[in-house]
Amino acid sequence: MYKLTKEDIPPANMHFYKKPTLDLARSLLGRLLVKQTTEGTASGIIVETEAYMGPHDRAAHSFGNRRTKRTEVMFGPSGYAYTYVMHTHCLVNVVSGDVGAPEAVLIRALEPYSGLEMMEERRPKAKKQIQWTNGPGKLTKALGIGMSDYGHRLDQEPLWISDNYHKNDFSVASGPRIGIDNSGEAREYPWRFWIKDNPYVSR
Repeated sequence: MYKLTKEDIPPANMHFYKKPTLDLARSLLGRLLVKQTTEGTASGIIVETEAYMGPHDRAAHSFGNRRTKRTEVMFGPSGYAYTYVMHTHCLVNVVSGDVGAPEAVLIRALEPYSGLEMMEERRPKAKKQIQWTNGPGKLTKALGIGMSDYGHRLDQEPLWISDNYHKNDFSVASGPRIGIDNSGEAREYPWRFWIKDNPYVSR
């Protein structure tokens, strides 16, 4: 199978990630997340994100400056992948914030763009295409993103966010994040962002 490369779909410059986390969470919408594997390349348009604001955010893994083997990458520079396993699902985040400010943006849903046959094979229990990538654990399976991508710099193969394709004819909506009921007041913060009326948004 022909494998698309970052020459075909150029990545965003690392400077793109050097913005406040809430701004980055919005800026990622409409951009293309690309994953290259031995099977080929699959990609999807980012349609939903969630911002996690680090030490002062009870929903963040780095709340209270919690520094562990899992969160270590968040304490470094922005523009790197933070992957982790929750239950049986791998989730992918974009590290944001300055060095020493452990913040991140969760990629929560994608609209399939390329490599659709691979996505369908990787999501055999999904009854409809809309179910391939309409959740953070679903999209990583569909694209082939895993824990081996932890700490990967997002302007390089095999995992990157494109600066070439940018869907921009949409409105952005925001609201509370999902699945963080035990995080006190943080569960009410409107730090989830999505492309309004896009069918692939998780909720």
